[in-house]
Amino acid sequence: MNSVEMTVTHASADLSIMGLFWAADPFVKLVMLLLVLASIWCWAIVADKIIIIRRERRLAQVFENSFWSGGSLDTLYDQTGATPRDAMSIVFVAAMREWRRANSHGLADSGRADLRASLVSRIDRSMNFTITREMERLERGMNLLASIGSVSPFVGLLGTVWGIMSSFQSIAESKNTSLAVVAPGIAEALFATALGLAAAIPAVIAYNKFAGDLERFGARLETFAQEFSTLLARQLDEGGK
Repeated sequence: MNSVEMTVTHASADLSIMGLFWAADPFVKLVMLLLVLASIWCWAIVADKIIIIRRERRLAQVFENSFWSGGSLDTLYDQTGATPRDAMSIVFVAAMREWRRANSHGLADSGRADLRASLVSRIDRSMNFTITREMERLERGMNLLASIGSVSPFVGLLGTVWGIMSSFQSIAESKNTSLAVVAPGIAEALFATALGLAAAIPAVIAYNKFAGDLERFGARLETFAQEFSTLLARQLDEGGK
């Protein structure tokens, strides 16, 4: 193929998204596919986190309304059940199990201050362990979002550098440096960087948003645990007098 034919071929090159993909070097294609998969995975995590966080907030509000309504804790525990669906109810159930276990052994009605303090301490530890476990469940997938947000631009850049090197080799072989020859190869290479940014930007935004939401929800659980512990300690003090 002479230089005139080469120029006409590149001038008529398909610069659409699919055209750039199919015309790219095999290694660049692999990079693009990885970035597309990372982007799909990122959006799947985003959708899952939106659903979970909204659900936890809604159920926590419902539970708090019931908790602070002034009803019996034992009645609320029986209504909640042994396997609640939301984090705040799970924290409540963990504490009530310790409370009922103590009641079954008569510790809650004991006049000894050291036994009452030990019971409150066990309830606090139980709630703290439960909060830690539930936050780990809610934060599942966050590390992947952070990894996609930090690594994707560099993976895209790797594809771009590789694509530009391949493009320059093709230009050297054709001995034609016209814009019509150079532009398609450069466009194919830069498309990898665009995909890397397209995967990274939503991942970073989502990570920062969900990290803040989960931090506030974790603080909400800890506040509830402290208030519940104070309530139980007050009942123990009143019962021990």
